[in-house]
Amino acid sequence: MKVFLEQNAGTHFTALTESGHRIDMDGSGSVGGQNQGARPMETVLAGLGGCSAVDVVSLLDKMRQAVTGCRIEIEAMRSDDIPAVFTRIHLVYILQGEDLDPAKIGRAVSLSVKKYCSVTRMLEKTAKISFETRIHTPQKVDEERLELI
Repeated sequence: MKVFLEQNAGTHFTALTESGHRIDMDGSGSVGGQNQGARPMETVLAGLGGCSAVDVVSLLDKMRQAVTGCRIEIEAMRSDDIPAVFTRIHLVYILQGEDLDPAKIGRAVSLSVKKYCSVTRMLEKTAKISFETRIHTPQKVDEERLELI
């Protein structure tokens, strides 16, 4: 796997991934950044979320769960020392679909976080990683009520 990084100006860089995608990154204002892209550590958290989301959706598909939406909210704390590594990361998995089985949802998320997600495996060396799951069931539309509006 390769990624190419090129400076645009100051601390603004564009990464080009081997798969042909671009990611703009910029440092914080304290180091001269101009908010021209995501902070590098934000992209690490995005990578964590993406890696785990792919696992979870794939596992749930194999478990025959009709997931119609998946969102992960990630909150992290960093060390005050340099390097400012992540020390705590909490993931909230919010899944949507009809008749989702909470046990299967929990199993898929647990397998991703504790076994399959490569990014989690790396980050757990410095960070305590926790997670929770939430299931949102789409509300059925009340057609009679809509006709009255």
